[in-house]
Amino acid sequence: MLYEFSVQSFFVGVLIIIAGALGVVYHQKLADNLADGLNSYDKFKFWSLIVCGIGVAVMLSLHTIPLNWIVQSVFSNGVR
Repeated sequence: MLYEFSVQSFFVGVLIIIAGALGVVYHQKLADNLADGLNSYDKFKFWSLIVCGIGVAVMLSLHTIPLNWIVQSVFSNGVR
């Protein structure tokens, strides 16, 4: 079975989306306090949006598919 919905992953994904959304909302304050300000506003907003996308993937349990591919390609002994 390739896909299986998980309630735990759903709630973890929601938490990741909330963190990313807070990053999008407060990207200017984060950039002012953590980086060099105006030059990095777009970078903070961009990475916050990527965090939101990762949160959606985790929420739908889609993160397990590429992780399984990576683990199988690294740890397979060549026999299928």
